[in-house]
Amino acid sequence: MSLALNMFSRRSSSLAPRPFAIIPLLLLVLSHPGKELFVASSPDDRALTMRIKALSPTVSPDDARRVTYCAVTTGREMAREWRVIPVASLLPGLQNFLIHTGKRKGGFCFQYSTELLVRLDALKLQTLEFHWAESEPNTGGENNAIVVTARGQPFEQGILLDSWRAQPYLTWTQVTKDPGYHWSENKSFAALVLRKSK
Repeated sequence: MSLALNMFSRRSSSLAPRPFAIIPLLLLVLSHPGKELFVASSPDDRALTMRIKALSPTVSPDDARRVTYCAVTTGREMAREWRVIPVASLLPGLQNFLIHTGKRKGGFCFQYSTELLVRLDALKLQTLEFHWAESEPNTGGENNAIVVTARGQPFEQGILLDSWRAQPYLTWTQVTKDPGYHWSENKSFAALVLRKSK
């Protein structure tokens, strides 16, 4: 239950998720004891910044702040551009349906992750690295996200950044504590995304 309190005890802001958008995430966490899932409440979310900084003593506080800002604002900008429906956090498949029927141009998980990876890479941070994460690849349940680690740190020690699950809000967690997905790294796809962005 402490996780639920953590999710709701953050200082409120006009950009904070509405309570109805949090309900599915809260139910997900409560049904998986020992797991964690958080929502970044603003582009300067202190909890996420501190967690990224805590990855290693080598992580620059400025790099951690820049990642938080980039991750939160990218998801929100893309949700506006793709005209994500207001109830997407309750029914994420509905946005996918609208894309498939041609009523929306974007909002798939891989689109959010592609945009975020390209923007994070462009920051040229010296103390952090970014990894492409995938769960259930090549299935109808596939999800993609980005994992941030300290430079040289294993993928499994990183922090997952997921802009799709509660779109337009950013959810995050330690990659091995995600209540909804089991993640693995796909280095070749990350390299492909970055190559195509040049």
